[in-house]
Amino acid sequence: METEPKNPFLISGYHSPDYFCDRIAETDQIISALQSGRNVSLISPRRFGKTGLIHNIFYCLKGRSKKSYCFYIDIFATQNLLDFTTTLGRAVIGQLENTPQTIIKKTTTFFKSFRPSFSFDEKTGMPVASLDIKSEETRNSLQEIFSYLKDSNKDIYIAVDEFQQITEYPEKNVEALLRSYIQFLPNVHFIFSGSKKHLMDAMFSSANRPFYQSTQKINLKEIAAEPYREFAVRLFGKHKKKLTPQVFDFVYANLQGHTWYVQLVLNFLFALNKTVYSEQDVKDVMNGILQEENATYKTYCELITKGQLSLLRAIAKEQSIKSPFEHSFLQKHGLKAVSSVRLALKSLIDKTLILSDESGSYYVYDRFFSLWLKGGI
Repeated sequence: METEPKNPFLISGYHSPDYFCDRIAETDQIISALQSGRNVSLISPRRFGKTGLIHNIFYCLKGRSKKSYCFYIDIFATQNLLDFTTTLGRAVIGQLENTPQTIIKKTTTFFKSFRPSFSFDEKTGMPVASLDIKSEETRNSLQEIFSYLKDSNKDIYIAVDEFQQITEYPEKNVEALLRSYIQFLPNVHFIFSGSKKHLMDAMFSSANRPFYQSTQKINLKEIAAEPYREFAVRLFGKHKKKLTPQVFDFVYANLQGHTWYVQLVLNFLFALNKTVYSEQDVKDVMNGILQEENATYKTYCELITKGQLSLLRAIAKEQSIKSPFEHSFLQKHGLKAVSSVRLALKSLIDKTLILSDESGSYYVYDRFFSLWLKGGI
């Protein structure tokens, strides 16, 4: 039986739905898609809660059926198709069988291009695969892994996080290769998760790309204030602590509802030796975080031009801006010619210091950095 977390506001990992805020509609929507044979592309900026949502979906799937096999792989650090193949193989090989004998039989049958070896986790007793795939056998090895999954005849769910990373691989036609295998796996259902919207949109919405219209696209937004407020107040109350709706709203507004940053502040607040919380407590916590990150944020500023920094500060002061080239905005913040601002904005977007939301408004991605640029809360 899992122990309850000491601090209910988790900032990493996943425990259970009790410590997962809302996303009820998204969870149901994605489960319905997967069980209806539709793969999903899940898109949002980093730290919006994609990974937590995926683990919540997997928790629910396994709760509904013991025969559901769920695998999560993060390919952000992979550099090529060999890395991808190895990461996928380590996650799934040996996990679909019940006994060491069947594991050996299956691996002997399916894997000719490489030979997996196994050790067993002391705590869980589950097999852990070690793979030694040769570079020249990468494509054959990948085909064998997908054949292994297909032949299992089990309901398998695989989430591939930071999926846009495959566009950086040096090998040609990786998208086409993966699509050619995935489309013939009726028992394997995929969530392709990504944080770079323009790359993910291009992969799944461009008619000349292999994954065109092959998924149900879901753009993840901030958790709405009302369910997040109820979640936070309830968890504080469960531990005989009082967080008023007004204090929560103060947190939410200053961080513009960005999931991870809100969660981190709630985590810090909960850890205080208090039973009742005020807006001043929130200010103290946030300013403490800004002080801890002071050196990091100074480094950010040193890595960009003065013009880019001026624009960054101006957007931070506004929280968000829909028309950064308007005369009133430029004049208010002492910015130069529109052409200079346009170049600065493009550079800041390329560096992912600035993002735009669905309405076309621009904002500083790191909510704490945005507050630091304004001089604190």
